[in-house]
Amino acid sequence: MKPTGQEFERAARDLNADRAHLRLFVAGMAPRSTQAVADAKRLRARYRCCIEIIDIYKQPSSASSEQIIAVPTLARAHPPQRRVIGTIQDIDRVALVLGLKLAQRMSDE
Repeated sequence: MKPTGQEFERAARDLNADRAHLRLFVAGMAPRSTQAVADAKRLRARYRCCIEIIDIYKQPSSASSEQIIAVPTLARAHPPQRRVIGTIQDIDRVALVLGLKLAQRMSDE
């Protein structure tokens, strides 16, 4: 039997349930923003998280509603709410601040 759309979406949610959902706010393609995106990719590869990248030039209302006053800012919405403002090059320290878990290797799952 072929799974329904609802069953597929539920399975996808369950798969990502233990992943932290983060939002990276950047300002266009400025050097600090491109470095933050590269660092976010390294963070996502090593830790259990999903990262949404938000360009404040393209989505200024998102930055305003989240009260973002500096970029780059990496924010964890819940639980608990935490933010890292500025460089995120030290991904292990960032992960500690945001309470992220190491990703399991494929053979461990």
